[in-house]
Amino acid sequence: MKVQEIKAIAQRMGISVRKATKTELVRAVQAREGNSQCFDTGSARDCGQDNCLWREDCK
Repeated sequence: MKVQEIKAIAQRMGISVRKATKTELVRAVQAREGNSQCFDTGSARDCGQDNCLWREDCK
């Protein structure tokens, strides 16, 4: 997912997007949703969240 798309999602959730990296934005959205902030932590194979919106970009 492109950063602009993530920024739009974050803004709709009331998250500030100023100077935030892609990883910071995704983790902020995950936190707001009440999910583990696991994006880009190296645990994609083991997280068990196969339907995660960020799965394709996660490492």
